[in-house]
Amino acid sequence: MKRSYFQRLRKAVDQELKENRISFLVYSLLRITVICIALHQFFNKNYENVFFCILTLALLIVPCLVQVQFKIDIPQTLEIILYLFIFSAEILGEIGKYYLTFPYWDTILHTINGFLSAAIGFSMVNLLNENEKLQFELSPLFLVLVSFCFSMTIGALWEILEYSLDQFLGVDSQKDMLIHTIRSVSLNAEGKMKVVENIQEVTVNGELLSNTGYLDIGLIDTMQDLIVNLIGACIFSVFGFKYFKDKKNKELISHFSPIKKVKTINDV
Repeated sequence: MKRSYFQRLRKAVDQELKENRISFLVYSLLRITVICIALHQFFNKNYENVFFCILTLALLIVPCLVQVQFKIDIPQTLEIILYLFIFSAEILGEIGKYYLTFPYWDTILHTINGFLSAAIGFSMVNLLNENEKLQFELSPLFLVLVSFCFSMTIGALWEILEYSLDQFLGVDSQKDMLIHTIRSVSLNAEGKMKVVENIQEVTVNGELLSNTGYLDIGLIDTMQDLIVNLIGACIFSVFGFKYFKDKKNKELISHFSPIKKVKTINDV
């Protein structure tokens, strides 16, 4: 019984992938690229990078699984962006070291994440709002507020995940940052705020760690990620609110908002 279910699910996913030629082409190219990178990393004994490749392959199939299981249609534009986002975060960011090579790589991805998460939250509530079995109608402002809060929740959960990985696995997901000013009550014996500026050097266990500033261990990185996530969520919220105020101007929002499928490929 279980085997038959997974066979039907696999067939439905394969058909879903091939339904849109452009998104299927992007998916296929990225999948082949990731497999080649995984083999290269395996033969070089970089097993941690092999894990990232396996994780990427699993994440790339998620959009299609969601469409099949929940019987929704993800717009081709959004689907392609999701594929590229996953590849950029896991392969380029982690294995390609883009997070270190390009200072704003992480900021760009978190901004896009805020936008996409708001779009997903918007669509979830909109689908419920338009469900004939649920006799209620939500105001445009409330729908936009829910999508905004959904995006910020996803952003906060991601930062909690990064913190947990750093604490329990000893990695550096929350990237360190050099700063030149500290504002702290603890630095003043009288308990008043004291500002230390122009920090010249930092030593750890008697050894010079940095001669350019103080090493912040992730707080600034976390706050910057949440702020740009907020910016992305706000951008989509503006378009979402405009969509409900005047549905004639819905061309842009339709590229990022999943809708209920008119017909399903296969029931699983």
